[in-house]
Order: sequence, then structure tokens, then C-alpha cells
Amino acid sequence: MATITSTDLTKRPPRSPRVRLGGYVILPRMLDKGRALLAGTNGEYSYACPMDQHFLTFTGVDPEGLKKVLAQGKGDGEVLEWIKANAPQKRREEEVIAWSSYHAKRAPADLDQKEFFSGLLTQCGPDRHDISTWFELLDLDDYVSYGGRA
Repeated sequence: MATITSTDLTKRPPRSPRVRLGGYVILPRMLDKGRALLAGTNGEYSYACPMDQHFLTFTGVDPEGLKKVLAQGKGDGEVLEWIKANAPQKRREEEVIAWSSYHAKRAPADLDQKEFFSGLLTQCGPDRHDISTWFELLDLDDYVSYGGRA
């Protein structure tokens, strides 16, 4: 088995969900979490979590199959090529751009989501009234979790 190069998520957060790979938001963060899981350094981060499921559903990629590719020690570019070759849902560039733009701006859509979001925001930034999207909340939570002040 190849050496897995990973971020130790007990010491620093994964990449922001805003960071793109092949135009896809969420993907680089998911790869960081998958690599850290394989290395045993994922801390409180979960691979194939609900946020990751948006990418997995959009592409049809199997999270276990992707984890096997990560276990081979492949870099981001190689993983992206594997996704392009193996994803059941072949997406055109404009679909990826639209999907990523939507997710970059996605906010809680219903009462249950708004209550959940509000609870998380209260924990990491109770005085931050400027946080309205899921990505903003994740970025803030990552920052505060590693010693930053909201």
C-alpha cells in the first residue's frame, strides 16, 4: 500500500468547503477527511458526512470506492481523473459550475435546518449575525475549533 499523505485533522482543519477541485466545491475537504480517516488522524471530522453526500449524490461516486483510491496514495489531480473516469453521473462543466455556485450560497432551507444551524452558530459564534450559509458556518467552526476567536 502507498504512503498516505494526509492532513492531521487533530491539529488543523481540512480545506474549506469553498476550495474547488475540477470545479467541485466540497471535494477537496472530503478528500482531506478521507485521507485523515485512513491515517487515523481525522479527529472529530467524518468522511462521507451529510455535506459530502451532496457531492457523492451529484456525481454518483461510491464513497468506499473513493476511499480505496485515496488509500493508494493518489494526489488530488489523480483522484479527480479517477472521478471523471468512474463517476456514474458524467457532469458537463456548466453543470459543475452551477452546482458549486449553488452550494457556495446554500443556507438552511426549512425550520429544522434553521434550528440546527442556529444551534451550531450559537456554539461557535453567538455574536456573529453575518453568518448565513453552511460554508460560512463550517469555516467559522473550523477557525474557532483550532483556537480562533469568533
